[in-house]
Amino acid sequence: MHISIYADEEQKIINELINTPEMQRLGDVGMHCGCEYTSLPAYRHERYRYSRLIHSIGVSRIVFSFTNSIIQAVAGLLHDIATPVFAHAIDFMNNDHEAQASTEHGTLRHILGSAHIMQVLSDRGIDPDVVSNYHIYPIADNDTPMLSADRLEYTLGNGYLLNGYELDQVKRMYDDLIVAENEHGAQELCFQSFDIARDFAEMALRNSRLYVSDEDRFAMQKLAEIIREAIKSGILDHGDLQTTESEVVSKLKSNRKSNEAWEAYRNIASVSTSPAALCDRYCVNVPSKKRYIDPLVATASGVKRISKIDAEIKGSIASFLDLDFNYWVYDNVR
Repeated sequence: MHISIYADEEQKIINELINTPEMQRLGDVGMHCGCEYTSLPAYRHERYRYSRLIHSIGVSRIVFSFTNSIIQAVAGLLHDIATPVFAHAIDFMNNDHEAQASTEHGTLRHILGSAHIMQVLSDRGIDPDVVSNYHIYPIADNDTPMLSADRLEYTLGNGYLLNGYELDQVKRMYDDLIVAENEHGAQELCFQSFDIARDFAEMALRNSRLYVSDEDRFAMQKLAEIIREAIKSGILDHGDLQTTESEVVSKLKSNRKSNEAWEAYRNIASVSTSPAALCDRYCVNVPSKKRYIDPLVATASGVKRISKIDAEIKGSIASFLDLDFNYWVYDNVR
């Protein structure tokens, strides 16, 4: 498993939290927002199921490795605890395509609502408030396009699981990192080698393009509408979104109409585009959040963004940010 490259300090509190029911639920919530259930080529050869639990453990390990702070490591572990089934597809259901923040609220509420987590924290004298918002810890999280433990983990994870990078390649990237002070006076993960920073930037852009691809946007919007209709029809309720994907899929399959919609979703294998809506078939016109990373790299004259010293990477980032989603996407299967 790719998270083996992150040093595991065997912190007892982390292991206890991982084994709570609320964290174990994340083992059945995927990192790919439901797209992995389709037949789209990008997801056909995933090396193993990439869950929110695996990601959260990875973030926690990275944070502890670079901060030696158990508080920050716990915050990193718990940062996705409120994530619903199919993750950001539910943001699409909430018409929050571009910010994709509607599903990120409620971390403190979920912590306070868990007797298991509260007991673990209480036994260590940890106030829930200091572990419920990982955004306050710059190594754990920061603003785009900076590099944080969260962005690092899913970039390396997707590089290995989806994009053909081998474990030794992603480990080489991880082992090159140090903590440096960025242009804002805050701590940030920083590469020591220009070549490795450039390789990582290219990996990150490949990941960025996948997240906003026609295939992903179509699939997430389609799944959002399946879930919305299932709630409207009483097959699901909003509480089901805080269970597991297996449970939700089982409920979808229990109804003839929603099962047909689910199976059609599973069969999505390719999409096409059109400048105008196609009235005789399902098509979508939706934007998406543009996630990207412009990592720091150490140079003889101080730390700099890779885009400041590599014109090709700068151009690739600009090209990505200029993407226009104002067209229609439709499934090729009629």
